[in-house]
Amino acid sequence: MILLLAALFMLKSISFPALLHTYFSDKENEPLGLQYHVKSSTFSVWSPEVRALKLLLYEAGTAGEAFAEHHLKKGKNGVWHLQLKGDWKGKYYAFQAQYADGSWGQAVPDPYAKAVGTNGMRAQIIDLAATNPIGWEQDRRPPLSHFCDIILYEAQVRDLSIAPNSGVQHKGKFLGLCEADTRSPEGESTVLAHFKELGITHLHLLPVFDFGSVDESRLHEAQYNWGYDPVNYNAPEGSYSTDPADAAVRIHEMKQMVQTLHQNGLRVVMDVVYNHTYRNDDALFEQLAPHQYYRFKEDGTYSNGSGCGNEIASEQPRVRQLIVESVVYWAKEYHIDGFRFDLMGLLDKETMLAVRAALDEIDPTIFIYGEGWTGGDSTLPAEQRCLKSDTHELPRIAAFSDDLRDAIKGGWWSETDPGFVQGKDSLEESLKFGIVAATTHQQINYEQVNYSKKAWAAEPYQCINYCSCHDNHTLWDKLLLSAPDAPEQERIKMDLLAQIIVLTSQGVPLLHAGEEMLRSKGGEHNSYQSPDSVNQIDWSRKRTYKNVFSFYKNLIALRKAHPAFRLKNQAMIQKHLRFWQNMPSQVVAYTLHNHANNDEWENISVLFNGSKKAITVMIPETYKNKEYTVIVEGEQINLKGLSKRNAPAIQIPAIGAVILKH
Repeated sequence: MILLLAALFMLKSISFPALLHTYFSDKENEPLGLQYHVKSSTFSVWSPEVRALKLLLYEAGTAGEAFAEHHLKKGKNGVWHLQLKGDWKGKYYAFQAQYADGSWGQAVPDPYAKAVGTNGMRAQIIDLAATNPIGWEQDRRPPLSHFCDIILYEAQVRDLSIAPNSGVQHKGKFLGLCEADTRSPEGESTVLAHFKELGITHLHLLPVFDFGSVDESRLHEAQYNWGYDPVNYNAPEGSYSTDPADAAVRIHEMKQMVQTLHQNGLRVVMDVVYNHTYRNDDALFEQLAPHQYYRFKEDGTYSNGSGCGNEIASEQPRVRQLIVESVVYWAKEYHIDGFRFDLMGLLDKETMLAVRAALDEIDPTIFIYGEGWTGGDSTLPAEQRCLKSDTHELPRIAAFSDDLRDAIKGGWWSETDPGFVQGKDSLEESLKFGIVAATTHQQINYEQVNYSKKAWAAEPYQCINYCSCHDNHTLWDKLLLSAPDAPEQERIKMDLLAQIIVLTSQGVPLLHAGEEMLRSKGGEHNSYQSPDSVNQIDWSRKRTYKNVFSFYKNLIALRKAHPAFRLKNQAMIQKHLRFWQNMPSQVVAYTLHNHANNDEWENISVLFNGSKKAITVMIPETYKNKEYTVIVEGEQINLKGLSKRNAPAIQIPAIGAVILKH
């Protein structure tokens, strides 16, 4: 039976479940990919089950036949090697495998390709050091004391500057994020200047690696995609560069973007998609190492927990090596400051812990977070998955809180389902759960939390709180659809209340780009391939809703100015955060007391009212007979205080919040 299985597995033409290979232990892993030197280029490719492997050399990145072929020699652990004497800089290359039946596969780059031409079907031999911008060696990450000091801003490169009113010259490009002091026709700051004005700390960019859904040879035509369809994990996306045909250009311009953002005090987070690839059988993984990189079902078909046709077998040692080394490469070569893992639930815990350990050796302030769920059923055993419920087992790795997200604005599954800010009751415990960043707190009734019935974060930095992101409706569209009869000013109150909850909660807040100007996608809930007219940031909305932008800006300033909103650990939350008891329905109130986290303010009380009527609540006995400074009241915010009061009760505006210093 063993011989029969081996014989079947050797045939590329049939589908068969991936077998656990024993070619090597993790400690024996050797460098893979291209090692370039002026005097020689060395190629190492892992292709354990192929009969032969050859290197094809080309003059161009797309057209033309190979001008030379060289056969690689098979070494230990299924790794093939070739060394070419001389300087081959500028030439393009691909590999072609021969299978057991004598057939040859397609010519493709290897999984470690770091420089690719148009559409990523051929790699290029380049000197990476020559792609560095001037001063790259002096580039430094902006200071970061603690993960809880982070304020994330999620955006897609093209969306930020492609609109005619962005004021940016390099529209839709990496370089568009480098332009200083750009303005809209109304005179409002845009893109980079806007980020600085808003006060965020981290720019989270949707995938910027080489993805397959945009044809880089037809950029003059209307094309769009978020980019969650990887082709080459270690090369930048060409459509964001000024010349996709030249690998060095896309690398240089992405580095220039990171450098400029760093110079302006912003860290950069890269959205990574190591859970699946754009193609299945035609993907470079399957062409060079059949059945080794993917998970398969018992019937031989691809496991599809991603919902995109396949899923990567991260638990396989060589696949784990690829993921860890890829993340390390981006952190070192491009100075990336954080990684957001798409469908992190499809990656195994051992791999994610290895990623965390590897990044800690580079810089422990590099932030890691991801989606703690899958896109469908997977053959990866549930106990191995990086699920939200198991975040406490993944130290220094964070997950998104759909608990707070859906409690605030309503369920993602229905455009009309309301949340706390639209007036739905019985969500108070879910809000409290988010306020303490999904950690353990003695005042929460976990049985009444919407999704999670127990704490899943060991520490607050492990919880990403947010209202909306690129997936599903924007916050403003959700409010339009779930409260269609409400006047605009009432929906604005809902929006502001939603963000007050996020930006005063413990943990790490994330804003979806454009929320601060009530971004709309015209009701489109899945705009992954919608045109620019749907996805672009309309910078005219910043002037139209300037009061909303100013409120967001001041909320961020409040969070950054007061460490009480950024408690560093669960113990501090349990010690310093107290919920007010016996509150009316649709009201949540709490106090951060006794100079929490060494805050200059002795006590800060935060009160939320999701109902459509003003509600008066009694001040707890502990805090009575004190003078209160009102910092936030409804749509008004002033860090120095709106007014002073001394009363046994406080009125919370309808669909609003009050924040008191006392």
